[in-house]
Amino acid sequence: MRQLLLIVFLFVSVAQGRAQDNGYTLQECIDYALTNNQNAKNAEFEKDIADAQVRETVARGLPQVNINSGLNYNYELQKSLLPATIFDPNANEGDEVQFAFGQAYDGNIALSARQLLFDGSFFVGLQAAKTYKELSTKDHIKTQIDVIEAVSKAYYNVLVNEERYELLEVNLGRLDTLLTETQAMYESGFAEKIDVSRIKVQHNNLKVQIDNTKQLLDLSRDLLKFQMGMKLTEQITLSDKLEEVEFTVIDKTEFDYNNRIEYSQLQTNLALVNLDMKNNRVQYLPALYANFSYGYNTQTGESNELFDGDRWLNFGTLGVTLSMPIFDGFLKSNRIQKNRIQAKQIEQSFDMLENSIDLEIRQAKIKLETAIDNMVAQKENTELAEEIYDVAKIKYQEGVGSNIEVTNADADYKEAQTNYYDALYSALVAKVELEKAYGQLNK
Repeated sequence: MRQLLLIVFLFVSVAQGRAQDNGYTLQECIDYALTNNQNAKNAEFEKDIADAQVRETVARGLPQVNINSGLNYNYELQKSLLPATIFDPNANEGDEVQFAFGQAYDGNIALSARQLLFDGSFFVGLQAAKTYKELSTKDHIKTQIDVIEAVSKAYYNVLVNEERYELLEVNLGRLDTLLTETQAMYESGFAEKIDVSRIKVQHNNLKVQIDNTKQLLDLSRDLLKFQMGMKLTEQITLSDKLEEVEFTVIDKTEFDYNNRIEYSQLQTNLALVNLDMKNNRVQYLPALYANFSYGYNTQTGESNELFDGDRWLNFGTLGVTLSMPIFDGFLKSNRIQKNRIQAKQIEQSFDMLENSIDLEIRQAKIKLETAIDNMVAQKENTELAEEIYDVAKIKYQEGVGSNIEVTNADADYKEAQTNYYDALYSALVAKVELEKAYGQLNK
């Protein structure tokens, strides 16, 4: 048995080690976030609250059973004034005597039950509770979409910063080589001191840029872990590659607004308003309840007789209660009028939401198309800047070019790289936003 547990432990450890070595894909980060992100957790709790509210509403239609009991010491009995002739026929007319009803001690215990037979508000409330549960489910989906968007953008930000950092290290190696060669040329009398100084300045600036980029990379990883709901102290590596990302401009001639969760949420809100209106209307109907009670009570003038079983007398009732609303000062009428206005308000919101979605899609498409064009142009500029740098370096090494030309070409090359990665990240963000606009950003 112990050998079996050891084998299982080793297998799990190896599997976890491989998973850690392979790193997280974007989908794995999203799956992790949907389970651990705080907003996603709270949205899940809201769903549980809605489930509990449905059960709470159902409970109103079930029998309500109670046991009530009590013991009392009536230290001052309530008195009434009675005609004295009741007790004394010879008393004068108009004379009154005080008479106390009851005894010093009394007790009671009773079982009571009440069952709803008909109440329009209960049945409408049951429908409303289920609709509220549906709304909480849609709110949960909306939260998940927001989490997916945030995680996707943070994931791509890490990938871009990782590649930017790696390229800067390559640039540093290239500049190290150029500095070494220029130093050798200076020592051999084929270059001036100022040539070496210029390259050292760029070399130092590049080292500072690498340090800053490293800090930016660490911060972007922390942001990704925060969006995922992962502890910042944990380590994370990513497995997706930027070259695997497809930049496709989605173009749909027919778009279904129901694909957007905001549209569906608005529909559910309209249903809730209509149910509230229905609830106010059914309150004009009577409510009918069945009642049952059975118990015992006793009275005695001596406390030692209070628990004498012979003195406890039983009683019981069985009946129905009908409650008929007559006039409420137009309260329900005003509530219904308010519901009608709320329904019209939400119906107007549909047109505004549709226009907003159309505008969002159009803006996202234009943003992605522009970002892709800019990314392609900056990629070409980077390749051209690299060619210019290589030519300038060769000319300088052969003595037909200047050191200034090399350093300028190097600066232009690094600027082109920066512009490319900025354009690349903008395209990645625009891609995520277009998918969200079309309602395709889901797990």
